Amino acid sequence: MNHTGLWILGNQLDPDLGVSTSVPVLMIESKQWVRQIPYHKQKIVLVWSAMRHFAQHLRDQGYRVTYIQSEDFQSTVAQFIQTEHLTTLQLMEPADWPLKQGIQSWELPIEFTPDRHFLWSISEFFDWANQRTRLVLEDFYRLTRQRFTILIDQGQPVGGQWNFDPENRRPPKKGLNPPLAPQFPPDDLTRQVITEVETYFPEHFGTTDTFNWGVTRADALRALEDFCTYRLAGFGPYQDIMLTDEATLWHSLISPYLNLGLLRPLEVIERAVAQPGVPLNSLEGFVRQILGWREYIRGVYWLKMPNYAQSNYFDHHQPLPDFFWTGQTSMHCLHDVIQQIQTTAYAHHIQRLMILGNFMLISGIDPQAGEVWFHAATVDAYDWVMQTNALGMALFADGGVLATKPYAASANYINKMSNYCADCTFDPKIKFGPRACPFNYFYWDFLLRNQTQLIRQGRMGLVLKHLEKFTPDEIQIIHDQAIQFWHFQEFYKR
Repeated sequence: MNHTGLWILGNQLDPDLGVSTSVPVLMIESKQWVRQIPYHKQKIVLVWSAMRHFAQHLRDQGYRVTYIQSEDFQSTVAQFIQTEHLTTLQLMEPADWPLKQGIQSWELPIEFTPDRHFLWSISEFFDWANQRTRLVLEDFYRLTRQRFTILIDQGQPVGGQWNFDPENRRPPKKGLNPPLAPQFPPDDLTRQVITEVETYFPEHFGTTDTFNWGVTRADALRALEDFCTYRLAGFGPYQDIMLTDEATLWHSLISPYLNLGLLRPLEVIERAVAQPGVPLNSLEGFVRQILGWREYIRGVYWLKMPNYAQSNYFDHHQPLPDFFWTGQTSMHCLHDVIQQIQTTAYAHHIQRLMILGNFMLISGIDPQAGEVWFHAATVDAYDWVMQTNALGMALFADGGVLATKPYAASANYINKMSNYCADCTFDPKIKFGPRACPFNYFYWDFLLRNQTQLIRQGRMGLVLKHLEKFTPDEIQIIHDQAIQFWHFQEFYKR
């Protein structure tokens, strides 16, 4: 007789299990998983609290749930199969390549079912990609809009164009008053998890004192509703600004819930589209992140792994500075964003790309060290998210598989799109010298060091022309100052 069980991973908390209540369910908290990298304490709390709440929800629905706190997955899974006399243990296909490969090597009767947390299956993305000479996001995004009939009217994009990105790059101005983000004070179960995390992983990054994430599907739906009602309309114009002491602005704050399975991408998109009075540039910009970018990076990840994880196009090998873990740097933008992450485990996309990733890129930090930091530090990070977002988008380590040019910028961009520079020790207008912003001399040194690789990127020619304006003496000063940064990091501590 066939006896089937169901194993649910911590990022597969979809309430629609697709099996009857007679099927035994397994959930595992693995300390081995937590010890792989120094995950932010709030990430651990979120995942384990969400799992425990989910297990209780399943029990309330009549499921028999075996919930185990264990050192590792493999021995616990093997014991469960034996105890329950299972011939098959079903598991939704893991989103992360290393975990799937590891499970396949166990030689246990585990059967993968399709991942329901994305709109495109992996095989469908491969079929699309194999017909292409270049994986262009915009092409994929337009096709996906048409496939799911999102913001489409009689086969054409609503508003007469596919992309309203040029309208979504306004710099900050005085008097902006972003709405408050929803609050999710920890309940007794979450406080218990916080105590355990502080007990067993006190050395991990970040603090739990300010934990404020939702941990149930009801919380996730409330977060989605709050965003659509109060912040979606303003999301577009100011999605690329950065302000001191404003961590959330008009951003959605739902990526942790999507990546846990508590929200489904199509229900998110449909709820956003149904919100009345939202300007099209805001709506389209948000839809593109979920319908386009999220699906696209997951597809590229599975297409290019495992070699993608070792990408290092510029041959960068500088170690990650300690201040990425402490926040103790006199560069105000980095200090502010890292301190924000220590407190919340969150940074919005432009902070990640143009402050954190930009500095890692132009200063020559080892891309694998950068990816590990992003993976450890942020609450919504998983392998499938960060290999592509960090290595490809932020660090251009893949040489242009994901992005058409490196997102490298000097302090001028930061000064334009934020108020960080106003209270900084360094001057964003000085290219080199004692008061020069490190983003400036690192930016020019990055261009000078990598001209050969950069000239191959079609969109870099105009930028590289600016290098002709530097004298040989200025080039040497820029290069020397970039080198000195690594020898005198104490100077840059806050």
